Amino acid sequence: MIDNSKKFRDLREKYNTFIYESFDVKNTENEIIIRLKYTIENLTSFEPEVRISKKNLNIDNKLIENCKNAAFHIGLIELISYWKVTCSPNVIIRAGYINEEQINWFKKLYFYGLGELFYTNEISTSILDFMNVTCESKEVYEDVKNEGNEGYLIPIGGGKDSCVTLECLKNEGDNYCLIVNPKPVTLGCAKAAGYNEDRIVTVSRKIDQNLLDLNKQGFINGHTPFSAMLAFLSYFIADIIGKKYIALSNESSANESNVEGEKINHQYSKSVEFENDFRFYSSKYLKRNTEYFSFLRPLNELEIAKAFSKYEKYHSIFKSCNVGSKGETWKWCCNCPKCLFVYTILSPFLYKEKLVDIFGEDLFERADLTTTFVELTGNGDTKPFECVGTYEEVCYAISKTIANLGDNKLPYLLQYYKDNFELSNLENDLTRNYVSENNLTEEQNKILKEEIFND
Repeated sequence: MIDNSKKFRDLREKYNTFIYESFDVKNTENEIIIRLKYTIENLTSFEPEVRISKKNLNIDNKLIENCKNAAFHIGLIELISYWKVTCSPNVIIRAGYINEEQINWFKKLYFYGLGELFYTNEISTSILDFMNVTCESKEVYEDVKNEGNEGYLIPIGGGKDSCVTLECLKNEGDNYCLIVNPKPVTLGCAKAAGYNEDRIVTVSRKIDQNLLDLNKQGFINGHTPFSAMLAFLSYFIADIIGKKYIALSNESSANESNVEGEKINHQYSKSVEFENDFRFYSSKYLKRNTEYFSFLRPLNELEIAKAFSKYEKYHSIFKSCNVGSKGETWKWCCNCPKCLFVYTILSPFLYKEKLVDIFGEDLFERADLTTTFVELTGNGDTKPFECVGTYEEVCYAISKTIANLGDNKLPYLLQYYKDNFELSNLENDLTRNYVSENNLTEEQNKILKEEIFND
């Protein structure tokens, strides 16, 4: 049996220094290429790339030629994917200057963004001890910003949430989609929403092969805060293409911890805490004419599912399954917590025939998913480490579907729930909630309320 805590200590002792060496920005006819370089002393180096396609985009070259601050910061967030293999106690920044406030800001993001990794690898550490950051550079970068931004950049990942955002903002001007490592599913969702290729910005994020090799060799591996990387990347892209708002699709449910009594959240970089932290940081240190926020923050997963259930043009296209995304064709694997969660949260609105058409089978008849089902309801040891809703939302969705079925025979998992757990009080309608504390403008709140509560 592997002693992960000993592995953590041994790796930190043997490879005690991680260095963010440099970055480079190359502006070609077809793309913007950001190359980063990291070194783990006495082990290896990494040179990942981020390539932003310029196809059909009208960008002032001056904005690209003077974007070193943005590129430097993309390197600061990509850093964590490479640091994690050894969790080196000392991190040296040589690529540019950051002050003590910035160091502490990134340390908070790294620590809580890696909460799941620490937990699943049985690593016990603290925000004070896990990393010491030293900046050896005095180079301060100032970007040129776009002065006339308007409209939206909408990052999409292929799931139901971003489809709802696309629909809500479809009449709000000349908007663009952003897709990282595009697949037929994500491109299909954008096109279903009416976005042609000239309004889709695509990004290729290339992982260094040395990292993949170290993962295979048994070095430390696990979840990193991808949405934080997306924040820095989308902030830069929105400004250079002249967009005022970056409209994420993170909901209020993303704030719930996966482990009771602990601040361990698979979705930390989708939480309102990170959103507010990033808005503070970007206004002070990035200073571009764009605003980052989640358009769906006032809503819970049930409200998003209810809205999505009406948008039938996406039903045969969208996918959220991370397991199924790794194959040649993105499919619902029908075996993981994410598949069962999406099936459950949509069930009050689409069960049974329409859901079976989407997933290919009735997941509520799967007795082998009982453990996952119980964990999703809050009756297991931990919440599954996936982007899933709160226990309250899951239990409400199950109870509502049971009520909808009336005297009909219940499928296995719904009968199991009815026999073993208390049904939710459906008089407290979770599909009518609205979180007033959000970062939407008055007009954006109006647009969202009209779309969600138009029934």
